[in-house]
Amino acid sequence: MIISTTNNLEGYTVTEYLGIVSGETIIGANVFKDFFASITDIVGGRSGAYERVLREAKATAMAEMEMQAKAFGATAVIGIDLDYETIRDGMLMVTVAGTAVRITKN
Repeated sequence: MIISTTNNLEGYTVTEYLGIVSGETIIGANVFKDFFASITDIVGGRSGAYERVLREAKATAMAEMEMQAKAFGATAVIGIDLDYETIRDGMLMVTVAGTAVRITKN
């Protein structure tokens, strides 16, 4: 499946728009406490552990969105938007949404 932030895919034609699909992940406050407790892996102002968890949260949200798109019979998701938002008690929510479509190669 092709996943893209663009609304058009070079070399492909959108044949059917199937609807909006999304995925969400919430990282709990305990994860952040663990990061700060293991601050020793910070190099140059960056925390490898923190970045790994954020990448994992993004991957989980993307996989959830892709699963929804497959359930619609989509062959691609276009126009995706990825957001990170803090919510109460130090939790972080990662959301991704896009349009599920069917495409054909030109």
